[in-house]
Amino acid sequence: MKVAILGAGAFGAALAVALGREGPVTLWGRGISGHVAPRLPGVDLPENVSVTAEINNLGVPDVVLLALPMQALGGFLAQNARALRGARLVACCKGVDLASGLGPTALIAQACPDHPPAILTGPSFAADIARGLPTALTLACADDALGESLQKRLSTSVLRLYRSTDVVGAELGGALKNVIAIAAGVVIGAGLGDSARAALMTRGYAEMVRLALSFGARAETLAGLSGFGDLVLTCTSEQSRNFRFGRALGAGQAFDASVTVEGVATAKAVSNIAETKGIDMPVASMVAALTEGRITHAQAIQALMSRPLKQE
Repeated sequence: MKVAILGAGAFGAALAVALGREGPVTLWGRGISGHVAPRLPGVDLPENVSVTAEINNLGVPDVVLLALPMQALGGFLAQNARALRGARLVACCKGVDLASGLGPTALIAQACPDHPPAILTGPSFAADIARGLPTALTLACADDALGESLQKRLSTSVLRLYRSTDVVGAELGGALKNVIAIAAGVVIGAGLGDSARAALMTRGYAEMVRLALSFGARAETLAGLSGFGDLVLTCTSEQSRNFRFGRALGAGQAFDASVTVEGVATAKAVSNIAETKGIDMPVASMVAALTEGRITHAQAIQALMSRPLKQE
């Protein structure tokens, strides 16, 4: 299968490095040239990776990995769906589209209905993948035969993919953990300690499961790599942009506005969905209110700690 990766940010470039070690790959990105990955300092792209800034230069790829920011995906698909027709499309972003309330696979299915879309998600940092460090991810596709084909093509000696047919569960796990990671960062930034972070992660995970199950996801999916695994990584590592953003918020410090923090938009979208569906999601609601400046982190912590006592 001929593979193209759209999006030359850190994750897209890292996938190009990993897959380019195994065979030919085309990497598309605006303003990209040469074999230097601009978002991965010190990392060069393998010779097997062809780089282009023109969407029409992709040729006819069999598989296209969409490693674009979640909030840019809908607009990109609206403009470029024709160039992607016939290819098997795999979402490589995490979140919920603010404009439509849809996840990445639903956006793909609307724009490009030729094949059921898949999603590649789970606990990973671009720098680790680019360095060739062992990483395990979930590849979810409703068509299991197609999922198996993609699993074989996209797995490498250090990038291990586990297959699932629960697209909704895998997608929501990857989206919601970013929201909880912001909250975990707030806890650490405010100086509340690791015990408080562990409590926050546990209650946040319960929220993830509640919302995902309401959309028909399977609980075991949320307990796997794309849910629990990704939650642990992003809530505990300094490499997590969402965690670092939350930590700065909790400490009252400025954060680099040029860094994409998908959990901010996701928190807003998810809190709206939860309110509409009548699902209790206090952590997500707190993150949405915090990032919109409606409350302070001190008020958020007080609100969470003063909730009614109940059984776990």
